[in-house]
Amino acid sequence: MKPILLPVLLLLLSCTLFAQQEANLLSTWSDPTLVGSNAYDNTYNEVWGLAVNGYEYAVIGSTAGTHFIDVTDPESPFEAHFVAGAAQGGGIIHRDYHDYQGYLYAVCDEGPSTLQIMDITQLPDTVIVAYDAPTRIQTAHNIFIDTATAKLYGFAVNGGPQNYSAMRVYDISDPLDLNYLGEYNNFGGLIAGHVHDGYVRDDIAFLNCGGAGFAMVDFSDPANPETISTITDYPFRGYNHSGWLTDDGSHYFMADENHAFDIKVFDVSNPCEPELANTFDAEVSNPNSITHNQIVACDYLYVSYYYDGMVVYDISDPANPQKALYYDTSDEPNGTSYKGAWGIYPFLPSGNILVVDMQEGLFVFESVGDNCAATQELQPVNLDCLLPVSVQEEAPEAGHLLVYPQPASGQLQVELNMSRPQAGAQFALYGLHGQLVQQFGPQDLAAGAQTLAFPLQAHPQGLYVLRVQGEQWSHSAKVILK
Repeated sequence: MKPILLPVLLLLLSCTLFAQQEANLLSTWSDPTLVGSNAYDNTYNEVWGLAVNGYEYAVIGSTAGTHFIDVTDPESPFEAHFVAGAAQGGGIIHRDYHDYQGYLYAVCDEGPSTLQIMDITQLPDTVIVAYDAPTRIQTAHNIFIDTATAKLYGFAVNGGPQNYSAMRVYDISDPLDLNYLGEYNNFGGLIAGHVHDGYVRDDIAFLNCGGAGFAMVDFSDPANPETISTITDYPFRGYNHSGWLTDDGSHYFMADENHAFDIKVFDVSNPCEPELANTFDAEVSNPNSITHNQIVACDYLYVSYYYDGMVVYDISDPANPQKALYYDTSDEPNGTSYKGAWGIYPFLPSGNILVVDMQEGLFVFESVGDNCAATQELQPVNLDCLLPVSVQEEAPEAGHLLVYPQPASGQLQVELNMSRPQAGAQFALYGLHGQLVQQFGPQDLAAGAQTLAFPLQAHPQGLYVLRVQGEQWSHSAKVILK
């Protein structure tokens, strides 16, 4: 047995070493003149990325404001522009960013702050502060923009006529005019004192509600949001902090901001009944390892792991993440506070990875090689479970069912890809209670990809379901009408 065992051990060791490689650091940036926060000595906080007019930027939050770091040459980053925050100094801990239609939205969670909206279309020459006021939002812990539906979600928001809200939603179809749609704290009986963060795709919000747990909510009709499911009992439950959905919409990676707690991966292919698929950690010796933020891009999960720096997992099998890259950005001794890697951003066209360390500043790492910004395709969340049983069928022979525009009015276009021809396929629009709203008549479908256009009658705005029915299969897709 011994002569066999040794080669096996060596093989396993070599595979492990190959799978877990230290990331290639291209450069760093920091400003020694900036002060740290009084609470955690964090000079820096969130990181976001921008690609504008052929240039790439890391957007870095600090106690002073917002720094635009040119990383077009990733080995020679430099501060190209700076926008001072309305509140500055040692009292500042959190800033957050998201961009939409040529504007960068910036919030801060402390002090007499403001919502800042910056025109970034004239980079590299200048950044123009187009809006800077507390009249809608004074402070917010986090924001997320659902770019497909032009909605900004604000989490733990102060300011404006509403004073404090656990969560708010705004229409930003006009990027400089936030149109208030509502505030929310009750998600199917889950009462949230605040929503800490969220991820939203096509109006389906995955909400991290701190000590209250997790909720998945459909905001297609913001006046009447529909809670799809909640999760309040799961392993390593603590402060439900953040998460991200896989590109195909099948799995959600969720983290609780507690020392020594694993990341959870939930199978949400049936979002009405999410199932825990696995839990995993950073695979480090630190007994108090703690995650902060995570992002999914194509087949990788990117995690900022506070004291343990950056960890990247291969999630080509999302239920079984494999640690692929790591880099310890922090010089802080392992502890039970909150220091080290705060945020991570992997969507630049170059594929290079941006990480911000609370004390050390910006780190730029070489891509894992997937160039996700050029290839990423986000699939809608499968909402078949919301349909009455009479409308649900087996898995389709028609793959890649895409309905657009969303929201739609006047005409509906449908893209689908057939594995074989189908004569007389039925297309019908249903309400969420299963009532037939409009039929589009039988259609002969060819094998392969094709696009169909259907005229829409006048219907009330809101969420509907398009059902495509073949001889022995059917397929459903969400439709938002305006």
